[in-house]
Amino acid sequence: MDDVRHVLVLPDRDAAEEVIEAIGDHFGGLDEPQLVRDALAGEDDAEDAQWLVVVEDPEGRLDAAELDEFVADWDGWREEP
Repeated sequence: MDDVRHVLVLPDRDAAEEVIEAIGDHFGGLDEPQLVRDALAGEDDAEDAQWLVVVEDPEGRLDAAELDEFVADWDGWREEP
């Protein structure tokens, strides 16, 4: 199976950091997710950014629907590949 990468989009840095702290407890056995700032096109202001949490899932064991529900608690969503 190909490596799977899930990209979770959060509205702010605080939410993204909370997701990183909680995701390991919720799903267990994950490598440390990456936190990435995604500035919107043409915007320099940090308020106009989305924060991404990138979760590597090399074994493809994470359920997309469960990730959707999990990240929704922080007003976020999972990007479809």
